[in-house]
Amino acid sequence: MAGTLKVKIQEDIILDNQDYSSKRVLEISSIDEIFKRIVSCPANNETTVARFRSSVGNVSGAVAYDSALDVQDVKYIRVTNLDSSNSVKLSLQIDVGEDDSGADMSATILLEAGNSFMMGSPEDGIGADDDAAGLVTNLVDLDSLVVQPGSNAIDVELFVASD
Repeated sequence: MAGTLKVKIQEDIILDNQDYSSKRVLEISSIDEIFKRIVSCPANNETTVARFRSSVGNVSGAVAYDSALDVQDVKYIRVTNLDSSNSVKLSLQIDVGEDDSGADMSATILLEAGNSFMMGSPEDGIGADDDAAGLVTNLVDLDSLVVQPGSNAIDVELFVASD
């Protein structure tokens, strides 16, 4: 039975008696699969918290991606740093060839304590260019999400919604 995911983002702040608050609600319909887990990321180690593939069943003679999420079905991804004081590096591993052979490129962002990273579909949802600073318009698939916590063990929460 499919449902509608409601994602609510709200900021509340008043400065000099002026309300600058904002609230946004995104509704994503036809969601029938949720993947949610807390992942313990040990200090000084990279931890893959999600992997996306076009084929998620067992592949004879190759690596089985049973734990992979179907790149075509995923509609929403959130990674939250659950630590109260330490940041993590979140690497977006990019499958430029879109051939499920692994990442060809990556981009890394700093996810500060308590902060979240969100994105929609990983299929044709990301692009990077290492030789120019121009706008990248040729988007490809996200291969995986990898957390590097540095010298502190940190927990992150992963939430993925698919149809």
